[in-house]
Formats: sequence, structure tokens, C-alpha cells
Amino acid sequence: MADEAKGKGNAAFSAGNYAEAVRHFTEAISLAPTNHVLYSNRSAAYASLGNYSDALIDAQKTVELKPDWSKGYSRLGAAHLGLHSYDEAVAAYRKGLDVDPNNEALKSGLADAQSAQARSRGPSSSSPFGDAFSGPEMWARLTSDPTTRAYLQQPDFVKMMQDVQKNPNNLNLYLKDQRVMQAFGVLLGVKLQTRTPEDDAEMPEASPERKRPADSEPAKGKRPEPTPQPEPEPEPMEVSGEEKDIKEKKAQAQKEKEAGNAAYKKKDFETAIQHYSKALELDDEDISFLTNRAAVYLEMGKYEECIKDCDKAVERGRELRSDFKMIARALTRKGTALVKMAKCSKDFEPAIETFQKALTEHRNPDTLKKLNEAEKAKKDLEQQESFDPQVADEEREKGNQFFKEQKYPEAVKHYSESIRRNPKDPRAYSNRAASYTKLGALPEGLKDAEKCIELDPTFAKGYTRKGAVQFFMKEYEKALETYQEGLKHDPQNPELLDGVKRCVEQINKATRGDLTPEELKERQAKAMQDPEIQNILTDPVMRQVLVDFQENPKAAQEHMKNPLVMNKIQKLVSAGIVQVR
Repeated sequence: MADEAKGKGNAAFSAGNYAEAVRHFTEAISLAPTNHVLYSNRSAAYASLGNYSDALIDAQKTVELKPDWSKGYSRLGAAHLGLHSYDEAVAAYRKGLDVDPNNEALKSGLADAQSAQARSRGPSSSSPFGDAFSGPEMWARLTSDPTTRAYLQQPDFVKMMQDVQKNPNNLNLYLKDQRVMQAFGVLLGVKLQTRTPEDDAEMPEASPERKRPADSEPAKGKRPEPTPQPEPEPEPMEVSGEEKDIKEKKAQAQKEKEAGNAAYKKKDFETAIQHYSKALELDDEDISFLTNRAAVYLEMGKYEECIKDCDKAVERGRELRSDFKMIARALTRKGTALVKMAKCSKDFEPAIETFQKALTEHRNPDTLKKLNEAEKAKKDLEQQESFDPQVADEEREKGNQFFKEQKYPEAVKHYSESIRRNPKDPRAYSNRAASYTKLGALPEGLKDAEKCIELDPTFAKGYTRKGAVQFFMKEYEKALETYQEGLKHDPQNPELLDGVKRCVEQINKATRGDLTPEELKERQAKAMQDPEIQNILTDPVMRQVLVDFQENPKAAQEHMKNPLVMNKIQKLVSAGIVQVR
């Protein structure tokens, strides 16, 4: 259960849904409160939301649970940075490096913390927009914006932003890169006119030559340093005719790609294909030409051609050691084409395998979503193909026969087949719940009984099955509520009435103090795991009520007039937590 909640939290975090991620990690922590990884993950989610106080608490808990785990100190340092506690951040990163001296993330974090520490103690930045790039706030703002969040998965963009963060004057080096301009606008809170590349029309990466940053003005009261003379530019190297020809072809290929992108946006697919094909003839070392052409084929419904281009892109990309994200994109596009084809072939497995391969290259939220959709489509198709109410009834009858013979594993097998053939029949769930109960598989029995009630809330058997499971689990209060809910639909049902009677007897045993020490200890231990009992015991009002019942008879009499209070007291008595004298 904790792993399932953790998986949901990781998926939400990858998709940028940080509040949802916090919720799932919190659920996982409630199920596994000593798992240090869960606190680390929730700390990261809190930090992404800008909630550094809670991020710090979780980071401290991570380090407490696993002091020899370097990532805990990385979380701790990031939280301190977010709270502007620079000395503490530096200390956290250094302690982490004591544990793992070669950890690059800790080294980078320490450098950021020391830079922030120096800025907080020294004069203010001479850059008019230096504060926009300071500390973890910069990354939080970039993460909160959908466009720049996508850029953070591109290593060259992250490297440029890290360079600007260390020295804001270096922004001048990267202003030609549209992504940096977009990020600059987000950080300043203004909308700049930038060109955003389409998903299916990758734009060439900017690789500006580094320039010497402009010298800042000297601080007041200090002698200005002499302005260093620029170093002479080296003589340009001679370029051979062959190299010049290759360079010109690559430039022409990019122009063809841009023309293809423009045609694609206009849905002039034939023209787009011509341009991308020409680009490939000019330069076969850029697999984006193949993935873009594959996107066009996908739009045209030419799925075989799309798949061929994607396979070529993957093969060529591995030869060229292309960016793993580009290879993942080709695989995702191929998977999308296979899904389209599966609507006719009824075979979703190739698409699922392709999406899984794409995720091993790069864990992209969009690819993960496509994988989940393909798996659901496969499951729905299997249910449609296996749906046969007549066979379902036959299998259920076979299960009934084995149940009468007390062959419960065989009964479960046939009831499961009945459910597969007709998943909307509550009777099969009810019968399988009874078999699970006989086998002692109480959680499975409870799940089937609840599914039975979900399918038909008026079906009395569902309530008798659920109540029986809860009774065997010694959750007498819950079982009583289940039986009483069933009686609303079938007031004279003998099984439900008998269930109520048995539950009342067990509850009254605690009220009369008739429980043996072993029974009392067992009931108390089970009750302390119940969230409802925990809430009652931690409620300040109820704690005062319990004190009044012991020390203030007059106040206790007033409390007894409140039905809500008495209901909670009764639950504590039934659980063996409170003794009646």
C-alpha cells in the first residue's frame, strides 16, 4: 500500500502536480512512518511549492532516520537555502559531503549556498536584476511556469541558468536563446515576446560564444581597478573547402526544417514532408528531421511510415550518441502510432512495450500518461472480449458447488473466472468474499464485499459478508454499523439481525468489564491502529472530557447529555481503552 502511494506521488511530482504529490507521499508516510525516502520525496515536493518550512521539517526527519544517506543532506541544504538560512545550508551540504565526498549534487548545492552566503554579507549586486536569479527562488519560479518547467529537463538550459545565477551579468551571453528570454520574463514577472518551439518542431539549440562580462562599477570609497585590456582575437583558422561545404549544407538543412515546421503548422503535410526529406538529404546527423517527418506521417494516418522513421531515428540516434530525450521522443511517437493501429489490430502490447522503452530513456510525464492510457485500453478490450454473462453464471455455479464441498481455493478460482466474464455481477463478488473469509484472507474478503455493495447497495448479502469479515477482524463497532446499514434495505433479514446481536454482545463485554486480560490487550492494540480512535484520543476536547469523567462528576454529568460525546466514549469503551467502573 505504501509503495502504491509512493508511486502515485512520484508520478504526480514528475508531472509537476506538487500538491497532489504531497498528498500521496503523506498517505505513504502514514502507512510506513519510518521510511526515510518518503520524507525526502515529500520535502522535495514542499520545496517545489515554495513551502520551505515544511520541506525543512521533512528533511530533518530524513536525516534523523538515515544519517548516512547523502540525499537527506541535499534536501536539508535546499530547505535552508529557501529559508535564507545560508550558514545552516552550507553546514548541511558540507555534512552531506562528509558522507559522500564525490556527490555532484551536494557540491553544486554547496557552491550555491556559499554564493548566497557571500551575497548576504557583502555589498548588493551591481546588476539591476541580480535578485531575480538569487537562491532557490529562481528554480521555484521556473518550476511553477508550465513553459519553463519543460526547459528544466534540458541540460544545456539548466547549465546556462546556473551560470547566470552565479553571475547575473552573464545573462548578456545568452539573450539570443529564446528559452533564456522566456525564463527572464518569468523571473521578472513580465511577458516578453519570445518564440516558443512547438513540440513537433524542435528548434536548433543555441550555443552562443562566451563573451567577457562587462566590468561592474567600483564600490564607493574604493579606488577603481584599472580596466583590463581585451585580449587580441586569435586569427581565424583556415577552413577547407570540404568543411565549408558541410557547414553550408547543415545551415541549408536547418532552413529546410524551419520551412517544414511552418508547413506543418499550416497542416500542409505534403509540403512539410518534402522539406524534412530535403533536410535529411543535406544532413543525416540530425534525427529531429526524422522525428518531425514521423509526426507528419502520424497526422496523415500513415502509421507504417511514421514507425519506419521513428525506428530510423532511434537507430541513427544511437550511432550518433544523440540526446536520450530525442531517442525517447522517437519511441513515444512510435508508440502513439502503434496505439492508433491497435484500434484495428486489437493488440496494444507492442505500443505498451514501446512506451516502456521510451521511459527507460527519459521519464517524460506525457509518455507515462500515454503508457497508462494504452494499458487501460488493453484491459478494457480484454474485458469486452471476455464478457459472457452465460459463462459467468456457469462458473459461479461451479464455485457454489466447491464452496458446499468446503473446497474454498477451487471455489475462489471459479468465482474469479465468473467475475472476469461479468465484472458487474455483485453475486460473484459476494460469494468470493465468503470463500476468502473461510480461508482467512480477510483483507481480500473485505475488498470483495465492498465491491459487491458498490455494485448493488440494496443487496443484503453484501452487508452480511462485509459485517462477517469485520467481526472476524474484531472490529465490532464497524461490523455493527455495517449490519445496521444493511437492515435499512432488508429490515427482517435474519443474518443481519443475528450479526447485530453478536456485535452488541461483544461490545457489551467490554462495557461490563468481562474481557480477559489477553482479550483486553488484544482489543486495545487493535484499536490504537484505528484512525478514528487515534483522532478521539488526540482531540483536546475529548481529553478534557475523559479527565472530567475521572475527577469531576458534575462536569461528567453535563458531558453525558451530549450524544456526540457519549458516542465517542462508547467507542473507547468498546475498544477497551476506557474502563467502566
